[in-house]
Amino acid sequence: MRMFVIERDIPEIGTFEREQLREAAQKSNEVLRQLAPDIQWQHSYVAGDKTFCVYLATDEAMVLKHAEISGFPANKITEIKCMIDPTTANA
Repeated sequence: MRMFVIERDIPEIGTFEREQLREAAQKSNEVLRQLAPDIQWQHSYVAGDKTFCVYLATDEAMVLKHAEISGFPANKITEIKCMIDPTTANA
């Protein structure tokens, strides 16, 4: 599986209440179950008018398919080639 960051433009998502976010997550999970095992949602960051979602998927087409079925936009999809963190400096 490859790792992707999906940037989604969703107006005012940063002001959503917990219940609204729960409903969005439930909707996404329903679609993920349909597309399994070819796509997995890792986590998302909610900020202002955007979300940044980290997914594992077989390819970009699978990310787009999830976006199409779920109704959540995938405005920008970026494949992650590797990860670094502060401990990388010690390697």
